[in-house]
Amino acid sequence: MQLGIPVGIVLIVVMLVVPLPTVILDLLIALNITGALLVLLVAMFVRRPLDFAAFPAVLLVLTLFRLALNVSATRLVLLDGYAGKVIDTFGHFVVGGSLIVGLIVFLILLVIQFVVITNGAGRVAEVGARFTLDAMPGKQMAIDADLNSGLIDEDEARRRRAEVHAEADFYGAMDGASKFVKGDAIAAIIITVVNLIGGFAIGVAQKGMSFGEAVETYSLLTVGDGLVSQIPALLLSVATGLVVTRSTADEDMGTDIMRQITANRTPLQVAGGAALALCLIPGLPKLPFIIAGGAMLLASTRVPSSGQDEDLPDESTAALPPAADTPESLIEDVRVDPLGLELSADLVDLVDATSGGDLLVRVKGLRRKIAGEIGIVVPPVRTRDNVELPPQTYAIRLFGVEVARGQAPPGTVLAIGDHLDDLPGTAGREPVFGLDAKWVPIQLAAQAELAGATVVDRASVITTHLSEIVTRHAARLLDRQDVQVLTDVVKRTHPVVIEELTGQLSLGEVQRVLQGLLQEKVAIRDLVRIFEAMSLRARDTKDTDALVEACRAELGMAIAHPYAVGGVLEAITFDPLLEQRMLEASRQAESGTVIALDPDLLQRVFAELGQVVSAVENRGARPVLVCAPQVRAAVRRLVGAIVPHVPVLSYREVEGVEHVRSAGVVSGQPASQLTG
Repeated sequence: MQLGIPVGIVLIVVMLVVPLPTVILDLLIALNITGALLVLLVAMFVRRPLDFAAFPAVLLVLTLFRLALNVSATRLVLLDGYAGKVIDTFGHFVVGGSLIVGLIVFLILLVIQFVVITNGAGRVAEVGARFTLDAMPGKQMAIDADLNSGLIDEDEARRRRAEVHAEADFYGAMDGASKFVKGDAIAAIIITVVNLIGGFAIGVAQKGMSFGEAVETYSLLTVGDGLVSQIPALLLSVATGLVVTRSTADEDMGTDIMRQITANRTPLQVAGGAALALCLIPGLPKLPFIIAGGAMLLASTRVPSSGQDEDLPDESTAALPPAADTPESLIEDVRVDPLGLELSADLVDLVDATSGGDLLVRVKGLRRKIAGEIGIVVPPVRTRDNVELPPQTYAIRLFGVEVARGQAPPGTVLAIGDHLDDLPGTAGREPVFGLDAKWVPIQLAAQAELAGATVVDRASVITTHLSEIVTRHAARLLDRQDVQVLTDVVKRTHPVVIEELTGQLSLGEVQRVLQGLLQEKVAIRDLVRIFEAMSLRARDTKDTDALVEACRAELGMAIAHPYAVGGVLEAITFDPLLEQRMLEASRQAESGTVIALDPDLLQRVFAELGQVVSAVENRGARPVLVCAPQVRAAVRRLVGAIVPHVPVLSYREVEGVEHVRSAGVVSGQPASQLTG
């Protein structure tokens, strides 16, 4: 198979210079016609153009093969006056032995191929190549948007990008291949004219034939050769047109056409009635039109009318009695969903697939995306409408309590940017980062992009908002059943780790440790290392803070790396004296380790820390607070209300970072001492 095509092309080149016996020529002509028919049938049965991506190369090879057969046949016709049984039969039997009839049939086939099919296919291929190249950036952006929203994974995105590039390459190749078909048609005209003139000259001048004998011998053979060449050429031209005009579908062309033609009975009835009406024209034969019209009307009776079954009630549904108020149904009604999304009545179109709404699909993709990012299985999001919500409003609920609300006006997109005053719309804010934005009509999306704004559709706004809420409350969403599922997954590949873990800690204690990690946005994807660190530390203590710190130490650089922008970590630290006072003031409480410092000192620490954080953020950097591992958890509780967005890391967690830059030192000293 690997050498078949190269060897075949070499043999085609050999045919151009080496005379062939008539028996071999007959066999190759039959192979040419059969191959062209095969290509046509394959083109009819593909479901999308890329399923026959090798077509441009096949078209070139078969065109070269046909031209080589033309050369071989011309050589035999002019030398021997005989080019095999196939050409002789086409010259005498197919056209009735008439030169005029043969030339007319040949010219008709040539006009059909050259003027109609080849020109049309070439134009379609040219426009298809241009449109495909123009659409590439948009398709790439759509793939990136689906990837970012979690609808697809990296492998699917890579496959789609490869398909987009393959489609552009295919239509570009088809644009060039259509030129081969057009050139082949022109070559056929020239070869036929040369054969006619050369045949007359050889027959009359060299072989002493009369004009009639020369016409009978050479002209009919030339016409036969032309017909033998034009029939497969016409088949390939039709195949070219079918491939370049084929749109992507789930079925082959024949099934697709029949399904669409018979989708409605009205066109068949009108066509049948029109055919029968033609019988009223005097002089026209009645029988053909009666047969054609009757066939159309008969076919229309077998096609269901559109909407025939739409108004029929669902008998199975109608026959169902009303559900009884069983305890199970009542419990289901009062059950509190961990995660819920409520939409006002005018936002229901976002979940209506018939009107293009894909919010539910995006939410499913979001669950997959979050699972891959932070390692938890997000519970199903129960989406419902709520008539009590104001128009254009959606609400996100956590265990039945509303935790976030936003707007998504129908018929609009959210334009995020600074220069939006010239665009009509409703001012608003991006719900996650609080950026200035405006809801503009969807028709002005392109204009907003030209103004430098980032345009986001309504479903993406809601999905992004939901993702932020889930990430913020991931610890609360991780219940004991989820922990059981996670341990079962690890047990399949690392049974010893789970056996050692469950022998020392209960499922509830493991849950509290994982929740402690998630509260500070630490991903728990690397469960094997987390469980190993938990097991080792549990031999000495079952204190949740200690177990959390052991897991964080094991994860190490994986925690600090996301905060290192460009490989540089902007670290805010405490003065050694202040940090020593914190160690001495550490107390064990029911909720964990706390730091009992003097209130005045705490106020100075909070004020100074806020100033340092603001200074770092004002220069576009992202600060982290670094302290001793013994007080890290207590410091997090202490400063969480002042700078909740600033991560608190321990010295051990930043050891693997390549560059740690000091962004400031908090000492807690009075302003007079700092000035002095």
